[in-house]
Amino acid sequence: MATLFCAFCAWGILTLFIWNVWVTLKTGASHLKRLHQVPCPGCEYFTDDHRLKCTVHPIKACSLEAIGCLDFEPKTDGCNAYQKRYRKLCK
Repeated sequence: MATLFCAFCAWGILTLFIWNVWVTLKTGASHLKRLHQVPCPGCEYFTDDHRLKCTVHPIKACSLEAIGCLDFEPKTDGCNAYQKRYRKLCK
């Protein structure tokens, strides 16, 4: 009788573990999809510098608050203020 009880407990714990892994993966995937909606890397004001990520909203840059930014401007060419220091040729 004790062996049967231990077997049920083991299967129950295994089932809960698998269910928790599944829920964690689903939650992580939905959070990752939301993070991919952040428009900062495609914005003209994004500097790609860890000291000042955005010249307009430095605190909101690359965060969930940046989704729907009213000051978003699509990049017009491959050169912005930060990249001009490192590239010799900017079109």
